[in-house]
Amino acid sequence: MLDIGPTSPNNINFLTNLGHSVYMADLVEEAVKPDWLLRAEENEAPAYDIEGFLARHMDFGNREFDIVLLWDALDYIPAPLSDAILRRLKAVMRERGQALAFFHSKMTGPETTFCRYHVMDGDSIETQQGPSHPVLQNYQNRQIEALFQDMGACRFLLAKDNTREVIITS
Repeated sequence: MLDIGPTSPNNINFLTNLGHSVYMADLVEEAVKPDWLLRAEENEAPAYDIEGFLARHMDFGNREFDIVLLWDALDYIPAPLSDAILRRLKAVMRERGQALAFFHSKMTGPETTFCRYHVMDGDSIETQQGPSHPVLQNYQNRQIEALFQDMGACRFLLAKDNTREVIITS
């Protein structure tokens, strides 16, 4: 299992007690650092050191994952890095693997606060406010489908707090 969110001891304990091995990769904290920005000419869109980012934060060795917990990371990561992250995830997900992603339906407001997610017994997830990061993208359903078109089928569920929950099956 690959957990893309901030490290959560609760998730590690809960998931390992269920017999899963867990690999953590806090991509939002890393992706928003200016270290990955390349020099751009004036009036050019920012460019990113995508290969450097992937080599440092998404080198999983020969690991493959059955489950990826993306949480709401793609809302906070610059789009060029998001595209590269999704390509890498497709490469490391096993056939019939699944991913869980959340997407905010608004750019601002209290429900767009960056959070750490904790998996709980039953069918609930607890949130804990994290560092202050603005939502960088506000993906609509068709854009979400396009993001995951190479990964497999998407199933949309409406979650609370103006969030869309998407389950992707490769």
